[in-house]
Amino acid sequence: MVMVALLGSATIIEAQVFYSKAEALQVAFPTADRVETQTFFLTPQQVEQVEALAQASVDSKLATFHVGHTANTVQGYAFIETHIVRTFPETFLMVVSPDGTLQKLLVLAFYEPTEYLPSDLWLEQFDQKRLTPSLRLRRDIHGIMGSTLTAQAATQGVRKVLALFQVLIQEKQ
Repeated sequence: MVMVALLGSATIIEAQVFYSKAEALQVAFPTADRVETQTFFLTPQQVEQVEALAQASVDSKLATFHVGHTANTVQGYAFIETHIVRTFPETFLMVVSPDGTLQKLLVLAFYEPTEYLPSDLWLEQFDQKRLTPSLRLRRDIHGIMGSTLTAQAATQGVRKVLALFQVLIQEKQ
């Protein structure tokens, strides 16, 4: 029993939070005059549309985007996505340009063992990507040796956020 408790705590010790929400939004919009929050409650039709576009399930009907503004111009949209990799969560910040291109993918917190943590170089392959059928592992996105579940979860999360952006923001403009 003691051994199980020790093994469980060893995993927790490896958990890392790299950025707070405020720090993440500062990284997302370093020159913004203001950052506003837009919260959406997805209709059943929007859930279906997002799931079809992303080819991933929507876990929550609540979606929040943070919008960076300079004067009267929108710099971009930031979304904080948390999902389970194997048994523990990882949290990413995704910054999307007004035209729907992913500008930045940043790990905010990672609770899996650190050997499964995606590198900055791996994350950079998502830069300038749009939601297309080829935005998948073994197509536009290379996998991570020994971290298949991390790569799958991150890619699926990016697809879901880009689909949410398309349905909730782009289609409303």
